[in-house]
Amino acid sequence: MSFIWMIIVGLVAGLLARAIKPGSDPMGWIMTIVLGIVGALVGGFLAGLIGINADGGFTGLIFSVIGAIILLFIYEMIMSKRRI
Repeated sequence: MSFIWMIIVGLVAGLLARAIKPGSDPMGWIMTIVLGIVGALVGGFLAGLIGINADGGFTGLIFSVIGAIILLFIYEMIMSKRRI
């Protein structure tokens, strides 16, 4: 059940991050889920650095979205350099 929950939370975090961050991000459903899951890892790491417990719940979702937004900015920087 935890694997399915991870996919659902990853999808929600990825969708929220893509809705909050301006710009076009041509990703499908699978990449949005991966974005949310990896964003949760980044967000959990950041929460640990500042001493906040983000083990699930609303705080975990917020830090997952923050991590996913950071990843979207990094993705945008990499793709813009590639186009030059």
